[in-house]
Amino acid sequence: GVAGCCAKTTTAPLDRVKILLQAHNHHYKHLGVFSTLCAVPKKEGYLGLYKGNGAMMIRIFPYGAIQFMAFDQYKKVIKKQLGISGHVHRLMAGSMAGITAVICTYPLDMVRVRLAFQVKGEHKYMGIIHAFKMIYTKEGGFSGFYRGLMPTVVGMAPYAGFSFFTFGTLKSIGLAQAPNLLGRPSLDNPDVLVLKTHVNLLCGGIAGAIAQTISYPLDVTRRRMQLGAVLPDSEKCLTMVQTLKYVYQEHGVRRGLYRGLSLNYIRCIPSQAVAFTTYELMKQFLHLN
Repeated sequence: GVAGCCAKTTTAPLDRVKILLQAHNHHYKHLGVFSTLCAVPKKEGYLGLYKGNGAMMIRIFPYGAIQFMAFDQYKKVIKKQLGISGHVHRLMAGSMAGITAVICTYPLDMVRVRLAFQVKGEHKYMGIIHAFKMIYTKEGGFSGFYRGLMPTVVGMAPYAGFSFFTFGTLKSIGLAQAPNLLGRPSLDNPDVLVLKTHVNLLCGGIAGAIAQTISYPLDVTRRRMQLGAVLPDSEKCLTMVQTLKYVYQEHGVRRGLYRGLSLNYIRCIPSQAVAFTTYELMKQFLHLN
C-alpha cells in the first residue's frame, strides 16, 4: 500500500495531464504535454495538477496492497500446484495479481478520473462522495462504476504481467551474474541479497517502460469509456471494440491510440521505479526477508 501511494504521488501531475489529453478536454486539446503542464497551474493554480489525487490515494493504497500481496500468493500457488517455475510463473502471477487489484478497486478509479477531468469553473462533482452518489443515481446504479472494466482488465493483464516479469527477471539475473556489483545484504537478513537502491530504480523503470508500451492503446480505451457521459461522443464509445475503432478512425494510431504515450513514459518509468524500490525497502523494514 505504501509503495503504491509513494509511486502515484510522485507522478500525480503527469497523471492529471494524461487524462486531460487522452480524452481531448476542450480547454487543453490544442496543447501538447509540456504546454498543458504549464497551462494547468495558470488556469487552476498549482493544486490543479493534483486534482483527483485524494481519490487516487484512497484507491491506490488498497490497489497496491492487493496487487503486491496477490502476486506473492499467486506465485506460490502456480509454483506448487501447477509446477510451473522459471520466469513464466512471474508473468502469470503478475497478470493475475493486476486483474485482482483492478476489479477490487475499479469504482475508486472511475471517481478519480471524473474528478481529474473537471476544469475549474465547470465542476459537475463537488468531491469524492458527491461523485459516487451522482454516478450511482444517474448512470445505472452499481454497474455505472464498472464502465470500461473490460479494456482495463484486458490491458492490465499484459501491463502487470510484463511489469512484474521484467522486474523479477532483471533482479534474479542481476543478482546471479553480478552479486557484488549490483547487490547488497538485506537490512533485516544478511543472508538475503537485495539490489542496491539505484539498481532497483533502474530495473523498475525498465519494467514500467516495457509494460506500458504493450498495453497503452487499452489504457486510452479505458479512459474514454470511464469518462462516458462527460464526453460529447460518448454514444460511439459504449464497448471496448467500438471505442478502439472510433479512436483509430478519428485520430489514427499516433494521435489516437498512442496519444500521450511520451507523457506516460515520463510518468510510468519513475512511478514503477519508485513502486518496486519502495516495496523492496518496506519488505526489509517490516522484516519480510
